[in-house]
Amino acid sequence: MKLGLTLSDFSYDVSPEQLGPLVAGLAEQADEAGFDSLWVMDHFFQIHLTGRPPQSPLPEAYATLGFLAGRTRRIRLGTLVTSIAYRHPGVLLKQVTALDVFSGGRMYFGVGAGARFDPEPMGPGTRWEAEGLGIPFPSLAERFERLEEVLRIAEQMWSEDEAPYYGTHYTLMRTLNSPNSIQRPHPPILVAGSGERKTLRLVARYADACNLSDMPDVGLGGDIGHKLEVLRKHCAEIGRDYATIEKTVGTRFDPTAPDRLLVRLRELAELGVDHAVLAPTQPWTTERLATLGALLPEIHALGA
Repeated sequence: MKLGLTLSDFSYDVSPEQLGPLVAGLAEQADEAGFDSLWVMDHFFQIHLTGRPPQSPLPEAYATLGFLAGRTRRIRLGTLVTSIAYRHPGVLLKQVTALDVFSGGRMYFGVGAGARFDPEPMGPGTRWEAEGLGIPFPSLAERFERLEEVLRIAEQMWSEDEAPYYGTHYTLMRTLNSPNSIQRPHPPILVAGSGERKTLRLVARYADACNLSDMPDVGLGGDIGHKLEVLRKHCAEIGRDYATIEKTVGTRFDPTAPDRLLVRLRELAELGVDHAVLAPTQPWTTERLATLGALLPEIHALGA
């Protein structure tokens, strides 16, 4: 089983000028220790799932990934995940492609429909980032329509086809993408979410990886085995080889209970999960990474 890390909590007791060296050191440690992937959230305000208030420090995702790419050599990078509402697809695909080029071909393209609901306006003092920063945020139904268009545009921009793209929500008159990605035919496309009728169907049709949640303590997570069976059925309906999809799962890591993590990872491996991505209950530190790094040989052997 592969093991990834999520950098989601930046609430370190340091000044802004100290944050870069601190995060760089953690990324370099993870890279050298042999962790498989390093992820950031694509949010602009801190989210309540971390237990932190909206004003808790949270650097922008793609600038952070560019910084991490320059400080690491082998670990794979990505967002868990980009909301399609936050960037025009042409710009988004250029960002991911540039990062793939400058990282030497280490990017995932993590994408999703955004929130699982239609947020209600909160007004001044809102904790909802789209409202706070004035970002248009369509309905959930429309965001799923846009997500499928983004996936189609991604396929086209990572090919040699520069023809116009005409969609319901997006029109691109020339899908030029130069330089194109190092990874061919494209960086792995990861679609996050567990919706059985829409999200997992999009995974089967377009994605190289899925991402399911295994965090019941924060209200995220269901029957992983059942969700994978649904995905298998969607693959069968369209003639897709289920085995070609990387099964990733986001799960919690309590640094005080590493044995509990091993038990859960064994269970996930038995369900067919290929890649676990850990969300810490506290910010990462060199000590916590070292504790986890000592378990890597055992974790990498799971599912072998």
